Amino acid sequence: MILLTGALGFCGYHVWSRLASNPSVVVGVDSISEYYSPSLKRARLESLLATTPAIFEALDTSDSQAVRALFHQHPITTVIHLAAQPGVRHSLTHPEDYIQSNLVGFANVLEACRQAKVKHLIYASSSSVYGANTKTPFSERDSVDHPVSLYAATKKANELMAHSYSHLYGLPTTGLRFFTVYGPWGRPDMAPWLFTDAIMQGKPINVFNNGDLVRDFTYVEDVAECVVRLIDKPPVANPGYDHANPRADQSAAPYRVLNVGNERPVKLMDFIQELEAALGKKAIVNFQPMQAGDVHRTEADVSELRKVIDYAPSTPLSEGLAKWAYWYKSYHGIQ
Repeated sequence: MILLTGALGFCGYHVWSRLASNPSVVVGVDSISEYYSPSLKRARLESLLATTPAIFEALDTSDSQAVRALFHQHPITTVIHLAAQPGVRHSLTHPEDYIQSNLVGFANVLEACRQAKVKHLIYASSSSVYGANTKTPFSERDSVDHPVSLYAATKKANELMAHSYSHLYGLPTTGLRFFTVYGPWGRPDMAPWLFTDAIMQGKPINVFNNGDLVRDFTYVEDVAECVVRLIDKPPVANPGYDHANPRADQSAAPYRVLNVGNERPVKLMDFIQELEAALGKKAIVNFQPMQAGDVHRTEADVSELRKVIDYAPSTPLSEGLAKWAYWYKSYHGIQ
């Protein structure tokens, strides 16, 4: 059985939808936190249940007793851990949320996986771990020792914690460094939703660093496809690993991290133009200085991902934003 945490989150919903053809082998859990509207998460659940039966439990992974009870209740063999406190800017003002969810919660999941002898733990990391790096495209071979937000630091910590369990207990772990995911059922705190809300209401959008930002926008259904393809491809131990010449992208343990991005970085102002075209309405732009914890450019090298699953995200931004705009208008009843 597959355990999917954060099942009602943005990426979690799409992964669960991909797995829904065989609902008896998936149990979805989510804390339904109030970081953003719980009604959106419940709507995701209703959407899923409208097409297929599903096993869902409300659960916070930072509750160790609840996590242990869940593993005792279900014969879990694979874990897709997407539950986390997201958001770079929120981490500047609410650090405790990230400690509890991203560190304590992840530790509870790791320990439960160890005890259950799980065959593969797939978990969400983030492109934010690349922090202050300026060499692009970002590669798994690069050092990620300079995070510029607590959110990024917790994601880097997750990778280190996972490696320790892979090394000590032989737990196969795959960390996925997601790059700026967007699409239907997206998060209200992210730029596509914030911009769309403002544009549709004729309000100005805040564009940081005076528009001089570049992002590797990755369509959410491509992300879900990557996750599902990885389920049956756990990493294996590498007894030939050269400890005298350590590399960030290799390990003697059954451990790996992979970039999941579109490999096509887009200037923020070009993104806004594409969004305007998808919505059929112009934006009012309010330029702002760079935000604390933000980075200038993200760009993914996904060659390692292709080697593992013979696939990588490729949806063009114009196509993805058209699908986003259609969903947004439908969800809000806009003609």
